[in-house]
Amino acid sequence: MEQTLLYIIIAIILLDYVFDRVMDYLNASRWSKTLPPELKGIYEEEKYRKSQEYSRVNMKFGILTSSLSFVFIILMLVFGGFGYIDGLVRSFTVHPVWMALLFFGIIGLASDILSTPFDIYGTFVIEERFGFNRTTPGTYVLDKLKGWFLALVLGGGLLAVFVWFYNVSGNLFWLYAWIVFTAFSLFMMMFYSTLIVPLFNKQKPLEEGPLREEIEKFARESGFKLDNIFVIDGSKRSSKANAYFSGIGPKKRIVLFDTLIKEHTTEELVAVLAHEIGHYKKKHTAKGMVLSILHTGIMLFLLGLFINRPELSQALGAEEASFHMGILAFGLLYSPVSLILGILGNRMSRRHEYEADAFAAVKYAAKPLQDALKKLSVNHLSNLRPHPAYVYVHYSHPPLLKRLEHLDRFRSDE
Repeated sequence: MEQTLLYIIIAIILLDYVFDRVMDYLNASRWSKTLPPELKGIYEEEKYRKSQEYSRVNMKFGILTSSLSFVFIILMLVFGGFGYIDGLVRSFTVHPVWMALLFFGIIGLASDILSTPFDIYGTFVIEERFGFNRTTPGTYVLDKLKGWFLALVLGGGLLAVFVWFYNVSGNLFWLYAWIVFTAFSLFMMMFYSTLIVPLFNKQKPLEEGPLREEIEKFARESGFKLDNIFVIDGSKRSSKANAYFSGIGPKKRIVLFDTLIKEHTTEELVAVLAHEIGHYKKKHTAKGMVLSILHTGIMLFLLGLFINRPELSQALGAEEASFHMGILAFGLLYSPVSLILGILGNRMSRRHEYEADAFAAVKYAAKPLQDALKKLSVNHLSNLRPHPAYVYVHYSHPPLLKRLEHLDRFRSDE
């Protein structure tokens, strides 16, 4: 049975790898050396060629890193690497909580050490080459140390609680874990911008002036209570721009990247903010949160059914069953379900983007939102002709041309 499970896990990993390569091939088939007619007026010839090169370089780099990860995990499975780490951990402690923390700590640290050179290359070579990188070596190192700290405190803390529940509550483990995870998710939604973001970025209230006045005016007219508008120093790491809505209830806030403000007109910025407000007014944030909680509940329920089976641990090379080996094996077996749910989630997300665009077009105006989307896409060197299958699987937002076409319906000047 253990051998069969191992073969199933290897087959799942192999199929997932092949599926990703097929998606990459389909997406690359849409590239062209000359500016396609549908992109004229959005891209200039030289900028378009640069965007194609950016996509090509990132795809090749992604294939390299994912191929190395694929080979590494296959070798770990075939030669019992996870079982070896389990045995190493057991030589230090047999306490289930400490075993789990040490096991995933070793795997996480090893994975981070192996991936860091590629991450450095992506940041300081690829992003630098195309003019996006603003990260200094000092900032990169500090980000890495802060990330380790958060993984240790938050990730380690949650893992310890889950292992403890597993050992004291038996079959109800999944329910208690679900309650804790839900409470943690709600807490993070409310306080992420005030507790986590300041560790990495500075946020300051948007200064008084025409932009703030126009945003507040639109918020009043659309019935959106807006107390917090912040500007974040995104230029500290990248020239790419963004805006997002975070928090729930009295903790909700709108955050603008300083790079966004620099590159866009007041009308365009208000249109972008109208889109973000549209997500809130259409209850997209709440719907996404509920679905995420339900997804987690289903996953934990299934985990609760299978975690006690020793075959899961033994399939990965362990001599004794344990929570940490069981959860790792379950995670590998669960990946097809996760892929399907991810595709369904992306489909819903794309529909929500259309709805938020429509809200912004009706309540404010379509043209400035179109202009802002064009600028964002060009400045990010986005691939504007992705393959439909790639979009269906991977895109949480509709492609630019589809969004522009959708917004044309709300144009009153045509």
